[in-house]
Amino acid sequence: MENILYNELFVRGYNVDVGVVEVVSKDATGKSVRKQHEIDFVCNKASQRLYIQSAFSMHSEEKRKQEEASLRHIDDSFTKMIIVKDDIKPWRSETGIVTVGLTDFLLQPKSLAF
Repeated sequence: MENILYNELFVRGYNVDVGVVEVVSKDATGKSVRKQHEIDFVCNKASQRLYIQSAFSMHSEEKRKQEEASLRHIDDSFTKMIIVKDDIKPWRSETGIVTVGLTDFLLQPKSLAF
């Protein structure tokens, strides 16, 4: 699925990279712990930027939180998306992250403007 997304983003004119967000938190003893969260696609075209996570399915709340984790730690106002293989109705979470199905993403040219 990631290859399909990469190819589609490339055809739409985006430069596509993989991204990493570093998060610093404290453990139970108060020691600082650094974690790195990977972002599947960081897409740039002129002044546009998109952050996209690819997920085969989000069958549980725990899986949804796992996929959103890296996107929630990005401190800018560019579009953040999760694309799932399931055929779902596009929706935006309370944190502003858009979730869309793969079919809608591929067949609707304006799918990146939700």
